[in-house]
Amino acid sequence: MPDEIAVVEVLLVEDNPNDAELCIRALKKNNLGNKLLWVKDGEEALEALFHTGRYAGQASDKPKVVLLDLRLPKIDGLEVLQKMRADERTRTIPVVVLTSSKEDRDIVEAYRLGANSYIAKPVEFDPFMETVAKLGLYWLVVNKPPVH
Repeated sequence: MPDEIAVVEVLLVEDNPNDAELCIRALKKNNLGNKLLWVKDGEEALEALFHTGRYAGQASDKPKVVLLDLRLPKIDGLEVLQKMRADERTRTIPVVVLTSSKEDRDIVEAYRLGANSYIAKPVEFDPFMETVAKLGLYWLVVNKPPVH
């Protein structure tokens, strides 16, 4: 129904199904994952954000936060971030880079392009779940975003 507004609070951009499942579980465990959209590549992320392609004609609120992996198929995370910051409609949406990369050049480039936070994914299950839960609580409950 294109005229209905879909409420998406979290846009999870993650190509690894295991990492995506852990993120979703951690958010839902803390009652933060009910309004989540999971997309599996950078192209789909941009379509969801700008209502093009498979999301054309679907109205929705802007997400409260984007959890963005860097190593993505089709369009990488840094390019997604660059396109978000270049467009007035998505410029103020908080973006948390949640990636396995701990490389300095990725960290520097993500912040240069406007990331609000950069988190290297913990490898172990419990720390990963705790990290995602904390970032969800902060960005969805504590943080006060600008009015769109």
